[in-house]
Amino acid sequence: MALVDLRMPVLDGVATTAEIVARYPRTRVLILTTYDTDTEIERGVEAGAIGYLLKDTTREQLVDAIHAAARGETVLAPRGAEKLVARLRRPVQEPLTDRETEVLGAVADGLTNAEIGRRLVIAEATVKTHLLRLFAKLDVNDRTRAVVVAMERGLLQRPHR
Repeated sequence: MALVDLRMPVLDGVATTAEIVARYPRTRVLILTTYDTDTEIERGVEAGAIGYLLKDTTREQLVDAIHAAARGETVLAPRGAEKLVARLRRPVQEPLTDRETEVLGAVADGLTNAEIGRRLVIAEATVKTHLLRLFAKLDVNDRTRAVVVAMERGLLQRPHR
């Protein structure tokens, strides 16, 4: 069991979490921090943390959370959970076009921008434009997160191999 803060002097909490989980896969990492933005929560969980608590958590709640995490249960601070649920429930502002869905499927297949361009017979610059529009519509910052969010929202069923 490891209790990690997001902001640390040498290695930040997300990198520390990823390192711990990579080296010691059976170790449960619980993040305890003052930062409750959905981006910070997501980064911590994506790095392998089993839970995320805020520093205003009471001693009793912290002890309960540590025991729950040790049992393998996911632990989220109520404010953090509310933010994540709200973000996941937020509908796509604009529906994805057929071409955007094709590009996203190719990303899920692991293709590079150049490979996507060849597959769809479009310029690599056009692929990049579609990706930027996808990122905006899905409120993400990278290709991997776009695929994950699209799958969570049922916009992409599985890789198109």
